[in-house]
Amino acid sequence: MSRGRRFAWAGWLAAFALSTLAMYLLRDQLDKAHVALLYLVLVLGGSATGGRAVGLTLAAIAFFAFDTIFLLPYGTLAVRNPLDWLVLLSFLVTSLVATQLLNTAQERASAAQRRASEIERLSILGAETLNAGVAPEALDAIAEVIRATLGVERCEILAHSTGGAADSQPMTLLARAGAAPPEGAKADLNADGLTAWVAERGLPAVMRGDQTSQVGTTGWEADGDPWLSQGDVRVLLVPLLARARVVGVLRIVHREQINLRADQREFLRALSYYAALGVERVRLVAAAERAEAFRQADALKSALIATVSHDLRTPLTTIKALAHRLALGGDADARSIEEEADRLSRFVGDLLDLSRIAANAMPVRVELNAAEELVAAARQRLGGVLEHRELHVLVDEGAPLLLGHFDLVQSVRVLVNLIENAFKYSPAHTAIELSVARRDDRLVFEVLDRGPGIPRGEETLIYEPFYRPAGTRPDAGGAGLGLAIARGLAEAQGGAVRYTSREGGGSVFSFELAAADAPSLS
Repeated sequence: MSRGRRFAWAGWLAAFALSTLAMYLLRDQLDKAHVALLYLVLVLGGSATGGRAVGLTLAAIAFFAFDTIFLLPYGTLAVRNPLDWLVLLSFLVTSLVATQLLNTAQERASAAQRRASEIERLSILGAETLNAGVAPEALDAIAEVIRATLGVERCEILAHSTGGAADSQPMTLLARAGAAPPEGAKADLNADGLTAWVAERGLPAVMRGDQTSQVGTTGWEADGDPWLSQGDVRVLLVPLLARARVVGVLRIVHREQINLRADQREFLRALSYYAALGVERVRLVAAAERAEAFRQADALKSALIATVSHDLRTPLTTIKALAHRLALGGDADARSIEEEADRLSRFVGDLLDLSRIAANAMPVRVELNAAEELVAAARQRLGGVLEHRELHVLVDEGAPLLLGHFDLVQSVRVLVNLIENAFKYSPAHTAIELSVARRDDRLVFEVLDRGPGIPRGEETLIYEPFYRPAGTRPDAGGAGLGLAIARGLAEAQGGAVRYTSREGGGSVFSFELAAADAPSLS
């Protein structure tokens, strides 16, 4: 019982005793109506200030005092006049009904006041959220509204640094309302592990004053969860859900026992949803900022590559010409210089092509061509490589002439890049297979090797410029531009380059182009 409630009990019992003593001294001058009205005033006053229990207690005591002190015969519960029972019962019923009605009105007024306070807090929350310049400020406003409404010491909103509960990243504090915990507080240190559990399982949990914890088996918003407010609960942990996914944890901390009324639970359910949306907003803003940073870095990189590559072409041409002249004069090292200049010139050319592809400025001329012609041109470009390695071309001999709409020159570069990539990463004693077939409206070239394949999760990274898979041999050569250029050239003419793992080990790179039917001779 609170201190104020104890004062109410003591005060009204004392007032009843004093009033009874005063009426007893004037008993011969008072009528029954005077006694009933004064006792009724005491009952109503006790009900108004002390609550229903005080009012009902005063009504019961007044009933017996009225009978024994003010109705003949005095000192007994019997009455001389039978009509006095009507007076007593009327007084008792009136007291009980008035007490109940007054208590109901007070509860309704209190509920209305709480609703008005909630609406006021929600309106403040809405205004502060709309005025929040950045997403974390909106979360701070939500945390403060929850803390003030529940009357707790501290309210915190936590999430993984990348936004999902499945992440291995530690929980990060996004917002806090109320006093910060003291350095090294034991309860908060123990609550960190429980917070991670709530984020992982999506279930609520509480921590009590004796450092014991209890976890839920159903969603915290479900009915039948009295343990949330039973016992000496000091920390309440609520999972924040957005689109049926846990995005964070709401942690409520109080130095005394946390008791949640039904209306407070309803309010907390609503505010926790807004908190979840706030966490999602923070995550999306961070993702957008990272994407913008990557976009700007990529644009800067492309501009730098294009500038450097363009500026390198002239000195490389000069170096090659001088090396060739020295080689004709008999200089033994000039031939090596010329070969390295050629290699560097090809690398610079790839960089320029990559920048053109990124800018959608690569010239493409799509015409009707035969798959056989494309394969023959690719074999010719690979002449030096094929002197030491085997390339098996698999084409259905009974199939009709395979035709497609594509740029022959650019498609040769794509196919050569895929075959060279297969040679580079497969064992030297294994052959590379090239199959050609038509599948519906697509002309498909598949390059199959027996290399190590692509590590799981890196299937999309292989098309990034300068990417080299883990475990690449140091002598593999190349700068990691071949697949990026191949995919860019394929997509520029309406085609595609795809990767799948090969059964039994290895890789399969598919080069798809638009197929065409043979023109009619009539």
